[in-house]
Amino acid sequence: MTTKFRSRKSSGIIPRAALFAAAFALLAAAAAPAAGDSFDDRAAFKYSQAAIGRTVGDHGFRDRQGRAMAFAELRGKPLVVNLVYTSCSDTCPLIARSLVNGVELAQASVGRDAFRVVTIGFDARVDSPERMRIFARQQGIRLPNWDFLSTDAATADRLSEELGFIFFASAKGFDHLAQVTILDAEGKVYRQVYGAEFEPQQLVEPLKDLVFGRLSALASWEGIVGRVKLYCTVYDPSVGRYRFDYRVPIIIGVGALTLFAIGFFVVRAWLRYFRPATGRTARGGDRRSAA
Repeated sequence: MTTKFRSRKSSGIIPRAALFAAAFALLAAAAAPAAGDSFDDRAAFKYSQAAIGRTVGDHGFRDRQGRAMAFAELRGKPLVVNLVYTSCSDTCPLIARSLVNGVELAQASVGRDAFRVVTIGFDARVDSPERMRIFARQQGIRLPNWDFLSTDAATADRLSEELGFIFFASAKGFDHLAQVTILDAEGKVYRQVYGAEFEPQQLVEPLKDLVFGRLSALASWEGIVGRVKLYCTVYDPSVGRYRFDYRVPIIIGVGALTLFAIGFFVVRAWLRYFRPATGRTARGGDRRSAA
């Protein structure tokens, strides 16, 4: 059996140990029984991370009703991409349930229409529009702006390569990377989320960056408001939700007023003690000249 894997230059991004272990331990264990195959978790991580910054092509898909959809139709907003095969009985449903929790929290935090989600079947022989519809129903997914798409084998191969997603045939069906990919509004890979069961914040935080604009300029009112929301919307573990923390703008405001007050008194002192002395010296010189 040949593993669907191509080496790529690492992006140089350092993994978090916890995410690294959660993402690849599952796949390594699943792949181990296959005779003659080995799974290099470090190489897989580099392959996945190398996709960051890569633009996904305009591939063709079919939605749950069998209607044609181009990937370009999904651009314009951040996009969460989840690749599955519908006959999977363990990893794919686990990822789907984690994704539901993350998407629910993200929609409550950044807005239900601020981003989109797609689940795409990569087993082209089996993952028909009907099977994708059944998979969505089995996982209880009824959230808005979430599409379930089918495609052909060649497109699944190209898409998985662009996303840094690894899958290959095995005795149980497929072994694959436990990965969810976040694209920006232009279709570029922005972040990879690893693990069959991940914390919702791992999905929400990069979406906050993209929706509220961590890298946006402050030249417009929308940019200023977005930046305030970005830094002042925090996760409250006691209720499992994001909320606007009013303490942050208050602290910033008090700090700004303090700096303004210090600057005011410095300037006032300068005007009081330096300018009058200069004026008195000049007038004394005028009187001596007149004498």
